[in-house]
Amino acid sequence: MKIFCGSAHRQLAQRICASVGVPLGDATVDSFPDGETFVKINENIRGRDVFLVQPTCPPTNQNLMELLIMVDAAKRASAARITAVIPFFGYARQDRKDQPRVPITAKLVANLLTAAGVDRVLTMDLHAQQVAGFFDIPVDHLYAAPVLIRYLREKRFNNPAVVSPDVGGLKMADAYSQALGASLAIVAKRRKSATEIEALNVIGDVEGREVIMVDDLTETAGTLCSAAKILHERGATRIIAGVSHAVLSDLAIERLKKSHVSELITTNSVPVRSGDGFPITTLCIAELLGHAILRIHDDESVSSLFKISETEKV
Repeated sequence: MKIFCGSAHRQLAQRICASVGVPLGDATVDSFPDGETFVKINENIRGRDVFLVQPTCPPTNQNLMELLIMVDAAKRASAARITAVIPFFGYARQDRKDQPRVPITAKLVANLLTAAGVDRVLTMDLHAQQVAGFFDIPVDHLYAAPVLIRYLREKRFNNPAVVSPDVGGLKMADAYSQALGASLAIVAKRRKSATEIEALNVIGDVEGREVIMVDDLTETAGTLCSAAKILHERGATRIIAGVSHAVLSDLAIERLKKSHVSELITTNSVPVRSGDGFPITTLCIAELLGHAILRIHDDESVSSLFKISETEKV
């Protein structure tokens, strides 16, 4: 087994290697003055099982291109199998043709990875599960829920309620509510623009409860902050947000600091920036990804990692 990484999240790759017990592979990933990416793998990988760790987080296009070039380098170096480990899969939100003359970019990225020579993909908390079906190669889809739920259980909430900030996250919120023994509620929202959300109503009872909002991704924090406002108006005593991927912009930090959200809990699937005074708790998923990598390498089942009760140790 050989594990390499690009420049997107070297720290996560090092932690995965420490968890698995193998050294991080030696590869040069650099850019020419004109911006072109250069990759050289500095060790023999002929006939090896190669894992390339690279979340496609901002700068998204740069990191995606790096991954594609790393795959080509490994393929031409005669690697036996190439697994792309993509903790955060960029472009996953562009998964359907919901307007005239728009692309389905998630399918395009899947095609690019396959054409480059990826044999299988390991990813976590896709924005929509059907994105896994865009690939014509095996996809192992992990969930951050076991890691987040273990942390939430330790906080011992008083009369908790799990809330999905939109209808699309209901299935995820239901899994959290069952694991935490909490009630379930949903916020109905309307999107005004790419960065502006309006919360319309709350379906479920949150009055006098400590609320845990769960979602797969936050970028501008518009959905979380808008939902937190209406939840506060409906009597929620405390509001915590838990997201798998925190791709936070400057706008998100400013919104969170002014919002009714008291804490943001996320994972290190992407490099998480400082909250600039706002409390952000980052949980490590290296062990979860490490378990999956070992099982893929040993041709064992990965599906048992999906079961929260069996991954309590993760």
